[in-house]
Amino acid sequence: MSQITWLGPNDSFPNPLIHPDPDPSVPGLIAVSERIYPGQLSQAYQLGIFPWYSDNQPVLWWSPDPRMVLKPTEFKCSDSLKKSIRHFCQDANSTIMVDEDFGAVIRACATSARKDQDGTWITHEIMDAYTALHEQGNAHSIAVTEQDQIIGGLYCVSFGGMVFGESMFSRKPGASKIALAALSAWCIQNGFGMIDCQQETTHLHSLGAAPISRDEFLEQLQISLNQTKIEISWTFDKSILTHWL
Repeated sequence: MSQITWLGPNDSFPNPLIHPDPDPSVPGLIAVSERIYPGQLSQAYQLGIFPWYSDNQPVLWWSPDPRMVLKPTEFKCSDSLKKSIRHFCQDANSTIMVDEDFGAVIRACATSARKDQDGTWITHEIMDAYTALHEQGNAHSIAVTEQDQIIGGLYCVSFGGMVFGESMFSRKPGASKIALAALSAWCIQNGFGMIDCQQETTHLHSLGAAPISRDEFLEQLQISLNQTKIEISWTFDKSILTHWL
């Protein structure tokens, strides 16, 4: 661990393009800090780094190799999901809410039980840090509602022409897939070519995501960050889902 940089409040992250694995025994771990200091999340994401740790740990900052990504045009909308979307769009009591209650979405992601996981990485510190990023306009939530109740959703981060998916949850089967379908359609509509999914899972594979090398990801990230996204609106409703029908 001695080879890993400990960051203070004003320290910059090591660039993973130059220092990809400071400690080869812990691949992907770029830096450590005592807490998430102001401005760190913005700096980290624009270098392709994200925090992932548990309560009672220092903040661990990662840039894994390979990197799981979803190209929105390659989102797998199965026949069963299309059926669910069609029913959802026809239901007058079902809605998509964007950025209307970021706090409720991130809390739901933090408290939802997950298969093969004990606890959550979404600590109170994480919730506070991403809420601050949301208030700055760089973190967004998509909530799927039914009868005025949130039944699923996700939150994400966005800089330039890049979207970083963070976490999803479902209180009703398939609800998080509807949220991701909406986000993917929005990305296609606005010319965003990649959604960062961070780490490889079978579930993400089933939705069309695939791993790419860290170098490729970081190169694409820099291209996306340099894209000028003027007047991109994070305001859309469930009609965007008709893209998949």
